[in-house]
Amino acid sequence: GAAPVARAPYRLAPPEMKDLSKQLKELSDKCFIRPSSSPWGAPVLFVKKKNGSFRMCIDYQELNKLTVKNRYPLPRIDDLFDQLQGSSVSSKIDLRSGYHQLRVREEDVPETAFRTRYGHYEFQVMPFGLPNALTVFMDLINRVCKPYLDKFVIVFIDDILIYSKNKKEHEEHLRTILKLLKKEELYAKFSKFKFWIPKVQFLGHVINSEGIYVDPAKIESIKDWVSPKSPMKIR
Repeated sequence: GAAPVARAPYRLAPPEMKDLSKQLKELSDKCFIRPSSSPWGAPVLFVKKKNGSFRMCIDYQELNKLTVKNRYPLPRIDDLFDQLQGSSVSSKIDLRSGYHQLRVREEDVPETAFRTRYGHYEFQVMPFGLPNALTVFMDLINRVCKPYLDKFVIVFIDDILIYSKNKKEHEEHLRTILKLLKKEELYAKFSKFKFWIPKVQFLGHVINSEGIYVDPAKIESIKDWVSPKSPMKIR
């Protein structure tokens, strides 16, 4: 029974305001959000994506401080890499959009409320940014994929990695998982799929038939560092 927290909307740049209006309409049309009269209210901010477009994010930091955390365990990364030894072909499915396929309990909907220049709204489906969103979603995907975990499937948060020793095996593995996702009505954008790739970027590493390596893109800035030439610079 914590007291509701409401914060004033953040100031947004004109391009962000335009994107906000567009994304609110899309979310409303899909019935993901609805108008709200909740005493709760989080501000909205935008994160620029690699392609230059903006992703709308709700700043739930005040709500997160009051939320009891779900301690669902993340898998050890070295254990996941052990599973990939010997694989030569992979496919990667990003289920990030799957969060919106999980409904929020009606009694909890008011707590998801957010405030904007264009009105006060609340989510009927699970939004990004809630402290337990990642773990709840990962738990769901792990349950769905449980028969195949550590055999030819790895689940890490909202990524599913399907790995195989050869192309024939991979065809069967891929068909199995796609049928499973269809049966469970878990959908993702086709553009987020990467099929039949000889090497895959996963958790900051590149994996191929020869082994597992640190992704060069992740250490580019470190490689460009100038070597220190004095004790002061070393410190």
